[in-house]
Amino acid sequence: MTGEQSTSAEGTASADADSEDTAAILDELFAVVEDRKETLPEDSYTASLFTHEKGENAVLEKLGEETTELLLAAKDDDREEIAHESADIVYHLLVLLSMKDMDLADLRAELRERR
Repeated sequence: MTGEQSTSAEGTASADADSEDTAAILDELFAVVEDRKETLPEDSYTASLFTHEKGENAVLEKLGEETTELLLAAKDDDREEIAHESADIVYHLLVLLSMKDMDLADLRAELRERR
């Protein structure tokens, strides 16, 4: 510890930068999901979810599987695995939103209402 403390303004600026970075990452990832949905490249896992014989059930099953894995990671207090499984859930959630012709604005509006 250096003995220095960050000011409230520095902490707020850092949180704002993290928030903007997270928003940009989600926007970029959702744009990739939408592109894969449109172009359906053969070697794309994301595209395969849109064309899977089970339809949206394939994504719903993945969300259930990843949620179970997140719960087990949390039980084991495995921070690295918690982050990994959380990212898997977010990714599959974005695919589901795209399948339902929704976008991040829909999600953001709902989250904003809950603030």
